[in-house]
Amino acid sequence: MHTSAIVLAGGFSSRFGQDKGLVRLADKPLVRYVLDAVENIVDEKIVVVSSKVQAENFAKVVGSNVNVFIDADDVRCPLVGVLTGFEEACGEYGLVLPCDTPFVSRDVLLLLLHLCVGRNAVIPRWPNGYIEPLHAVYCAKSALEVGRSVLGEGKLNMRSMVDALRGVRYVSTLVLEQLDPDLRTFFNVNSLLDLKKAEVMLRHV
Repeated sequence: MHTSAIVLAGGFSSRFGQDKGLVRLADKPLVRYVLDAVENIVDEKIVVVSSKVQAENFAKVVGSNVNVFIDADDVRCPLVGVLTGFEEACGEYGLVLPCDTPFVSRDVLLLLLHLCVGRNAVIPRWPNGYIEPLHAVYCAKSALEVGRSVLGEGKLNMRSMVDALRGVRYVSTLVLEQLDPDLRTFFNVNSLLDLKKAEVMLRHV
């Protein structure tokens, strides 16, 4: 089974004044934490950005073994970034992740990849029904076809693609807690306060 990691890095954060994936935590860009987490558990690593300038900036920090692609559509939203990744990916399955989750768990990712065989998607789901479509694994061919269809209907959110997909397996976060007790894998750095929290968390890893 050939797999690809698709890391979404197209968003620009006004709170940081730069691309979130390039914000440094302990002197390492956030995107590098995510790429390091998938090292040796996928066959291919892709970073998707929204502009040529972003592509140039990320290419400087991600390493020569990571492919950087620019969104195929001018509309900026996670769904477009995901579809760009699926279009460029060589893998049968695509592990989708945001670039600002420095504590993403390798064990959780390995479980999702293990469970994806024969499914069109494997997606974490919280007890309240909220899902994590940007911490999930998709059958690239099926998701690309369905994603293009919902995008053509003017639907720009990931949930629209997920709802239209058949053969989706949901994994309870209660199960994932067995591998990642504090579920830090879902911790996003969205603000300076989050960055400070991440610095404290990093000292207790």
